[in-house]
Amino acid sequence: MNFGRGPSVVLNVGGTRYSFSREVLKDFPLRRVSRLHGCLSEQDVLEVCDDYDRERNEYFFDRHSEAFGFIMLYVRHGHLRFVPHMCELSFYNEMIYWGLEGSHLDYCCQRRLDDRMSETFTYYAAEEPNGGPEGKGRRPPGAEGRKWLERMRRTFEEPTSSVAAQVLATVSILFVIVSMVVLCASTLPEWRAPENRSVEEQSRYTAESVREPSGIIEAICIGWFTAECIVRFIVSKNKCEFVRRPLNIIDLLAITPYYISVLMTVFTGENSQLQRAGVTLRVLRMMRIFWVIKLARHFIGLQTLGLTLKRCYREMVMLLVFICVAMAIFSALSQLLENGLDLGTKNKDYASIPAACWWVIISMTTVGYGDMCPITVPGRILGGICVVSGIVLLALPITFIYHSFVQCYHELKFRSARYSRSLSAEFLN
Repeated sequence: MNFGRGPSVVLNVGGTRYSFSREVLKDFPLRRVSRLHGCLSEQDVLEVCDDYDRERNEYFFDRHSEAFGFIMLYVRHGHLRFVPHMCELSFYNEMIYWGLEGSHLDYCCQRRLDDRMSETFTYYAAEEPNGGPEGKGRRPPGAEGRKWLERMRRTFEEPTSSVAAQVLATVSILFVIVSMVVLCASTLPEWRAPENRSVEEQSRYTAESVREPSGIIEAICIGWFTAECIVRFIVSKNKCEFVRRPLNIIDLLAITPYYISVLMTVFTGENSQLQRAGVTLRVLRMMRIFWVIKLARHFIGLQTLGLTLKRCYREMVMLLVFICVAMAIFSALSQLLENGLDLGTKNKDYASIPAACWWVIISMTTVGYGDMCPITVPGRILGGICVVSGIVLLALPITFIYHSFVQCYHELKFRSARYSRSLSAEFLN
C-alpha cells in the first residue's frame, strides 16, 4: 500500500472492526479490499471506501456488518452461505459490492438465489428505475421515446399504474365478460344450429352466422383482443420474453381459434367435408373459454394462484406422485379382492385394474360418486383404508402450498399498493 502509515490496516464495516497486515491486502480474496493496496492518495481511498481516518489508519465501510461477517467466513474457510433471516437479494448486493459473484455461493444457496432472481425478474421487472430524476442534466438521445414506450408498457401491463391503465383494464374486462356471455348463450338450444341440417344448409348457416349479432359481437371482441395483444408486443422490452410468458401464450390460444375457424369456413365452402370440419369448428369455438384466464391480468387472486403454482411445482409433483403410487396399489388390490379371487361373488365393476383406478381416485379424494363400490367384506375394509390414506396423503403438502400462497398474495398486494400510490400522486398532480 502506497498510502497511509503503520504495519496494520483496520477495516470498520458497519461498526465491526477487522485488523489486517498490509501484505495480506495485496492478495485479499475480496476485490474491493485488495484495491486498497494500490491506492496512492486519499482521493483514491475514498473511491473504495466511505471514509478514512489517517491517524488510526482505519477505513470505514457503511455496509451490513453481519453480511460481511459471513463473507469473512468464506475468506477463511472457503464456504459462502446466506445470512439467516436476510433477503437473498440484499445479501447478493453485499456480495457484488465486495467483489464476489453468485458462483462463489454453495450449491444450495445458488439454487435459492436463482429462484429468487427468477421470481423478481418475472413479477417485478416494472420496478426498475428509469435512469435518474427527471430534469437533471441533458437527457441522452431517444430518452423521450423510451419514456413514452415505458409509459405505454405500464399502461397495458399494470392496471393500477395510471388512470388510463385503469380505464383500459376496465374496458378489457367488459370485453371478456361480453365474450363469455355470448359463448354461453350460443350453446342454448334456440341459438344452436339444428343437427339435422344438410351439408348445403350447414354451409349456408356457417357463412351467415358471421353476420348475425352474436357473430358481430364476437368479431368486435376478437378485434379488441388482437389489437391489445399487438400493441403490448410492440411496446414490450424483450420480444422473446414476451412470447414465453404464460399469460401471453393464453392470449394467443384464445385468439387464434377464431381466425382458424374463419379460414376453415372460407376455404371449405360447400365442400362435402364440411360435416367433418364442423366438429373441428365447434372445438375451436369452445376454446374461447381461455378468455376467462385473461382476467388474471386484472385480479390479484388469479395472479396469486398462478404464482403459487409456479413456486410450488415441486410440491404439486410430489402430491401427484403420492396419488399415483397409492392408485396403483389400491387399484390392484381392489381388483384382486372384488373380481380376481373366486369367492362366489364377482363384482363386474372391478373387472380390470384401469377400471378400479376410477374407484380409487374418487375414494381418495372423498368424492364418492357411488357409481361403483366394493361388495365384499375385504373390499370394503380396503376401501376404508383407501379413503383414510387419501386424506393423509393429500394433506401432507398442503402446509407448504398454503404458506407459499400467503407469501405470494402479500407480495402482489404490496406491488399493487405501490402502483396505487403512484396513481394517487397522478390525481394530485
